Amino acid sequence: MSKKAKPKRPEPKAIPERERCRVYLISPPALEIATFADTMAAALDAGDVAAVQLRLKDVDDEALKRAIDALRPVVQSRGVSFLMNDRPDLAVAHGCDGAHVGQSDTPALVARKILGDLTMGVTCHNSRHLAIEAAEAGADYVAFGAFFPTTTKDATAQADIETLRWWAEVMEIPVVAIGGITAANCAPLVQAGADFLAVVGAVWHHPDGPAAGIRAMNAAIDAA
Repeated sequence: MSKKAKPKRPEPKAIPERERCRVYLISPPALEIATFADTMAAALDAGDVAAVQLRLKDVDDEALKRAIDALRPVVQSRGVSFLMNDRPDLAVAHGCDGAHVGQSDTPALVARKILGDLTMGVTCHNSRHLAIEAAEAGADYVAFGAFFPTTTKDATAQADIETLRWWAEVMEIPVVAIGGITAANCAPLVQAGADFLAVVGAVWHHPDGPAAGIRAMNAAIDAA
């Protein structure tokens, strides 16, 4: 494959740190690339979103690359960070703003070297120890979860809101709350100090469509 110049990206190149809790949108685990770009655009145009993470499982690299090429411009043109799940190599090669790695994915220290100054997030389940290790490895944010039952993935740990509260009070590195979060149940997480709420079903499975899901999440954050 011939090398191409990296596309010029609008700021921010990393998830911006803000006082107000913000939506961190994760893609559905499967999607139809040809039509999903318009769906993503409508969702992002409906309200504040800090970042989009492309998380597709059980697809080959070519399918991942096609999805990146289709969705990255839609996301970045709106000033929203575009992150890859698990694949810092593809994030760097295809103009993404960073990557998110789990405990069974690319080790954080390795991912940090691959990503350079791009954003790196790390899954830490409910572990203060793992979160501190992630911070020492150069994580730009840590993620705790699952806080609520979720059908999106097999949750290996039930997160305690006190872990989230402790991190928010003691550490400067932003924290993402994840796992079964909806507009109806997110208030305690916002109040505990979450910088970002990672959502999947609350948006993509909203009965009135993804745009309504984004509006509902932002309204719930403001109400909290």
